[in-house]
Amino acid sequence: MLDLAKHIVNQKTADFEPEKFEDHYEEALTELINAKRNGRMIGPKPRPRADNVVNLMGALRQSISGEASSKGKKPRKAVAGQREMLLPIEGKRRTEKKAAKPERTSSRRKAG
Repeated sequence: MLDLAKHIVNQKTADFEPEKFEDHYEEALTELINAKRNGRMIGPKPRPRADNVVNLMGALRQSISGEASSKGKKPRKAVAGQREMLLPIEGKRRTEKKAAKPERTSSRRKAG
């Protein structure tokens, strides 16, 4: 975690350039003072609304119901000549069934 934090800090580190810095607080305070001087009513500014808000519960219900599966991934198309490019691998065939594993005895020791 420490390495990750160092990496992030190193990526974000840059020389401070005051001409690029925008002090939004100072601008808002100056606007507020000027409004009071002119005798205008001061109220909270409306916040900008985001148009791309996603309904999380609706998306969850849609994914559970399976409607999302209809627009899922498309199957990959086989490229002509692709099978011929693969090299054969020597060794045991996968058609042989593996020998059944012997069952373990329950010789576990209890803690305590």
